[in-house]
Amino acid sequence: MSKAKWFVNIKPIILLGLLVIGGCTRPTTLEKLRQEGTLHVITQNGPITYYEGKDGPAGYEFELAKQLAEHLGVQLRMRVVSDLEQIYEVTAQNYTHIAAVGISQNAVSARRPDFHLSEPFFEFKPLVLYRLGQRKPQDPGDLIGKHIVVPAHSAQADYLQVLKTTGYPDLDWQVVEDAETTELMRLVQNQSVDIAVVNSVEYAVNSALYPQVREGFALMDTLQVSWVLPGGEDTSLLEVVNTFIKELKAKGSLIALQEHYYSHIDQLDYVGASTFLRHIRDRLPLFKEHFKRAGQKNNLDWRLLAAVGYQESHWRPYATSPTGVRGLMMLTQATAAEVQVSNRLDPAQSIRGGAAYLTTLKNRLAESIVEPHRTWFALAAYNVGLGHLEDARQLTASQGMNPDIWEDVKKHLPLLQKKEWYTRTRYGYARGWEPVHYVQNIRRYYEVLNWKMPDIAVPANQSNQALSQERDGVTTDLPNPFLVSPPTL
Repeated sequence: MSKAKWFVNIKPIILLGLLVIGGCTRPTTLEKLRQEGTLHVITQNGPITYYEGKDGPAGYEFELAKQLAEHLGVQLRMRVVSDLEQIYEVTAQNYTHIAAVGISQNAVSARRPDFHLSEPFFEFKPLVLYRLGQRKPQDPGDLIGKHIVVPAHSAQADYLQVLKTTGYPDLDWQVVEDAETTELMRLVQNQSVDIAVVNSVEYAVNSALYPQVREGFALMDTLQVSWVLPGGEDTSLLEVVNTFIKELKAKGSLIALQEHYYSHIDQLDYVGASTFLRHIRDRLPLFKEHFKRAGQKNNLDWRLLAAVGYQESHWRPYATSPTGVRGLMMLTQATAAEVQVSNRLDPAQSIRGGAAYLTTLKNRLAESIVEPHRTWFALAAYNVGLGHLEDARQLTASQGMNPDIWEDVKKHLPLLQKKEWYTRTRYGYARGWEPVHYVQNIRRYYEVLNWKMPDIAVPANQSNQALSQERDGVTTDLPNPFLVSPPTL
């Protein structure tokens, strides 16, 4: 056999060998993700994880996932399921890159030690809650003999079991599947149970809804929340995720995002009222003419617009949220484009755009909704979106109440936080307490502006009209809280 012929015969073997060697080097998870151009995240509805906001998807973990996708230069694809075990199964089968479950590392590790956990990005304490008027519990011994409820699949439930076997054998509790914090707090408020153990952050967010529910003590030390990734030797994506989260911490971005989603909504208490009066004196004169012009153009009382602007930004023209909402009236990019605002940080444009958007929302409401309720509904939609507002109206009607009356609908908006209710709706989970407080705050700000600035009010033929308004459960006669057009009662 000649040398040349030997070379021809051996060449396919060499090529085959190279292909075999090359085939043994599999692309990493990170490489495959970038090749596909999509970051897959599985999650469930919840205030920490994901929900549909007025301008589309929202939620603390959703915002983090969106930022990670942008960091990686890929698209984000969210899959929402209702069952935690399904999330674990999908993750175990490597059908997702990340699972955003919103529960503590302890709870995940106790059930799935094979999974990887990212750098933590959120923390909370499990709080023992009780009803005002009852003896305040101060330690685990005070829980013995009490009717206690605790979320299933949680570190709190696991810790109660540890307490039972290490010194408190008479301790007993009820594990609640798919437990929402609002439902557990409701049970305590209604005296259906004695004690609930809940997430400290969600308690702070919902405490205004259940004023009789108070904090006893922290059952455990601080727990940390992180993303869940499939187990195995390939940690390429995990390493990038950890670096990404550490960078957000270093820049202060995580704190800003937490404040956006979990800081208290402003309440007009004595301190808040004092600040508001100072801002009326120092800030409002800078923007008063803009509010007047926008109000006149849109047939709205300028003081109502000013109240909305104060609720949104405290009359700060350069206000910016971590989610990209900007300006005095806090418009999203999509809303700004809809109302033809080119510069959201220009106070004149922002006020004009906010007024136009509020008017658009009013016009899109059902004709059966009349004033004064039409204004309150429009304000609620400004905060939570028309879709969620319509869901609440349908829930109101299903309970035999009037879906065109704000006092009836505002009782049902918080139901959008409860799984047994939001699963029946078109738009799903929403932080339904927010629009209730949002409208209440604006009405309070507006009332003060009516009192402080009666010079540019509604026309003289309406100046003596009054509406019976409900404030904190007390009915009072206040000046006509709207607009140039007379209310229909």
